[in-house]
Amino acid sequence: MEEDVKNFILVWLSAIISVSYCYYVSPKIKAGLPRLLSVLPVCALFLVLPLFLSSTIFCSHTAFYLSVASLKLIQFSYEQGPLFPLPQNLSHFISLTCLPIKLQQNPKSINHFPKWFFAVKVGIFGVLLHVYDYIQYLPSILLLGLYPLHVYLEHEILLTLLKSLVTITLGCDLEPQFNEPYLATSLQDFWGRRWNLTVTAILRSSVYSPVRRICGHLVNSERAMIIGVLATFLVSGVAHEVLFIFVTRDPPTGEVTWFFVLHGVCTVVEVLVKKNFLGRWRVRPVVSRLVTVGFVCLTGGWLFFPQLKRSSVMERRANETLLFVDFFKPKFLLP
Repeated sequence: MEEDVKNFILVWLSAIISVSYCYYVSPKIKAGLPRLLSVLPVCALFLVLPLFLSSTIFCSHTAFYLSVASLKLIQFSYEQGPLFPLPQNLSHFISLTCLPIKLQQNPKSINHFPKWFFAVKVGIFGVLLHVYDYIQYLPSILLLGLYPLHVYLEHEILLTLLKSLVTITLGCDLEPQFNEPYLATSLQDFWGRRWNLTVTAILRSSVYSPVRRICGHLVNSERAMIIGVLATFLVSGVAHEVLFIFVTRDPPTGEVTWFFVLHGVCTVVEVLVKKNFLGRWRVRPVVSRLVTVGFVCLTGGWLFFPQLKRSSVMERRANETLLFVDFFKPKFLLP
């Protein structure tokens, strides 16, 4: 445990030093290809750093954060994205680069639940971690909900704590990372407005918008939209494939890429159906929510989680989380 923590600190010190270089040196280089060439070595380093971590939690979150950071730096090279205009000080630049956070722009678009609701999620997550002790007795159908719930709660709790820390230290308002995805009434709603909002915004500006703009010169606007959506889901699938390599240390299987391709195709079909038939019939929200969340869980059990299940990654994550709690708890308790 102590060795993992030391490696984690060294990895993030390397990342912070690299981002500091981008803050001081890259803005002095002409925007475009010259500046991109100055940040590409940092992006390459970010691709390697997670390999020095053996903990699945440390490795997966570090790989996720640094992959998002690479996209931000590439956008910054062309004076676009959340790092442009250049933040006023280094601490803001490091936080906005290294963490999957976004300055708040439209607070009305987010559901605001009471603060105690977060404590309920923490409690549910604590119970869920102990469920893994009895996982061999659970029917397979329950795992369809167990694994997605684990992923959601782990990410939301950690990112909410990071958001609170950054808000306190930097004094800026940040958008929540999740917008209660279990309330999604469609795949478009789930992926576009509720799940991992920072990554959604990054992919929208770095993949979807450029692809749609380029294709708009070749095909009509509807086809350009379709190509943009499919390209975005494909890029997300490939990125997750790389992330799975870091976590499992196994060769890629393509399953997680097909998961996102499937959801991209279904999202396009959904958009076209709503565009042509929305005025003729409507589905009650309670039904559409059950169908949406059910579809995500079923396809996740089919394509997203099998590789993690074969490598016992989810069980390891649960055990590591409990070990981290036991490791850090004495350090915060008064003697």
